[in-house]
Amino acid sequence: MTAPSSGGRHEGSMSIGSVLDRLRGDFPDVTISKIRFLEAEGLITPERSPSGYRRFSHADCERLRFVLTAQRDRYLPLKVIKEQLEAIDRGERVDPGTPRLLSSARSWVAPAIDFERSGGRISRETLLERTGADAAFVAELMRSGLLTAGPGGFFDEDAVRLVEAAAALADFGLEARHLRAFKVSADREAGLVAQIANPIAKSKGAGARDRAEELIREVAALSVTLHTQLVKAAVRDALD
Repeated sequence: MTAPSSGGRHEGSMSIGSVLDRLRGDFPDVTISKIRFLEAEGLITPERSPSGYRRFSHADCERLRFVLTAQRDRYLPLKVIKEQLEAIDRGERVDPGTPRLLSSARSWVAPAIDFERSGGRISRETLLERTGADAAFVAELMRSGLLTAGPGGFFDEDAVRLVEAAAALADFGLEARHLRAFKVSADREAGLVAQIANPIAKSKGAGARDRAEELIREVAALSVTLHTQLVKAAVRDALD
């Protein structure tokens, strides 16, 4: 994944609405307040017209695409993304990489962090077909409280990812009952994140919801990193 540097800023000029139209095909949840937030954080620096309106270049739009992709697909917090953009501006090569878990039986790529409701309705049969899991395994995930069906017994795209991850762990001998620990930990982490985000989401200022959602993504990304490092340290200690 590459992003244009902040140079060459005069090739074309777009309003913030035009940028939004360009990005929404790949990022349906992006909003004007989100773009303004990323500007305030220093990830983009659009020029201003004499009357004060933001004017975005093609490079600005591609930098936004870089930021949104890194957040959605690679768990990266804004601080890390900003460091990568600064490295690109210095002419350095950046390879953010993609988290991946491999086993002899299957290959599973870590999903994006997306806190909006997943679209689509997937039947149990479709879930089994897309994940390659058997009905007994899915039933056990549901009995263990790890997987929940929505109204009418349908599932969403997040359920596909969850079953794929659980099946990959099963290849290593971890059964659904073992995965309850992950569920308990996730519930506790979600409660902590909600405590931080709720006051912002309930505030009356403009863009409060976008700021709260951005904060959730940032804290969640950091919690994933912290959780990974804690597990690594604990495993190392267990093997010593």
